[in-house]
Amino acid sequence: MSASPKWNLVVDVARCTNCNTCYMTLLDEYVGNSFPGYSGPCPRHGHHWIRLQTRERGAGSLMDVAYLFTTCNQCDEPPCLKAAPECVRKREDGIVLLDPEKSKGRDDLPAACPYGHIWWNNEARLPQKWSWDAHLLDQGWKEPRPVSVCAAGSLRTLKIDDEAMRNMAARNQWEVLRPEWGTQPRIWYANLYRFSREHIAGSVARTADGLEDAVEGARVVLLKGGAEVAQAVTDFFGDFKFDKLDPDSGNYTIRVEQGGKCREVSVTLDKSVNIGIIAL
Repeated sequence: MSASPKWNLVVDVARCTNCNTCYMTLLDEYVGNSFPGYSGPCPRHGHHWIRLQTRERGAGSLMDVAYLFTTCNQCDEPPCLKAAPECVRKREDGIVLLDPEKSKGRDDLPAACPYGHIWWNNEARLPQKWSWDAHLLDQGWKEPRPVSVCAAGSLRTLKIDDEAMRNMAARNQWEVLRPEWGTQPRIWYANLYRFSREHIAGSVARTADGLEDAVEGARVVLLKGGAEVAQAVTDFFGDFKFDKLDPDSGNYTIRVEQGGKCREVSVTLDKSVNIGIIAL
């Protein structure tokens, strides 16, 4: 990889509120507007060059919701470039451009993107995707429009060399989507576990004088195969959560300890689960 600065996008999954301002800004920029050499007009309906996917985990009061910003990954090993080198160009700054003239009629190109972010414009007979607002960056803009309007702060760009980017990603535990595909995406995700991994959650309560009350400050231990995996302390509501667990990871034991009392509960994890109240 080159030592020259390249564009990267960092997405914080935990910050996104699903406001869709990024998507609406993209429509404002591209619907009805052609940028020769960069992009043809985006249709008003049917295309999602930026898409926010939604995932709910768990149940009841211990359910959480995450939104995943996805778009063209500006891959360093782009499958679209391999499929149509005469139509696709990888720039020195990392941006992948799909030429709107040379790619006309190439209805095979949407299938070339494993992330599903090349869209077919049937009316224009044109495969299309987000160009990272390269036409604006080439005019001196500091960042793409969707990034500039993100009020939640879930999107930010970095233009640095590849080694610095890899080191920063490692320090911050940023991840890319589907690294096993070998496409080397330039979009990095913070807190991707909110979308890709699972949790076990529950509550601890005790009954006294006929009244059930939450137990705050109980020590909760997660075990797998007899080995401790994680610890937690119940909050004011008696709730606890163990997160960043692998999906379909099998059998666990939850041990609750407080005031000399101990209770163990078994749980099998496939998808995120609220195991309900553990009576202490």
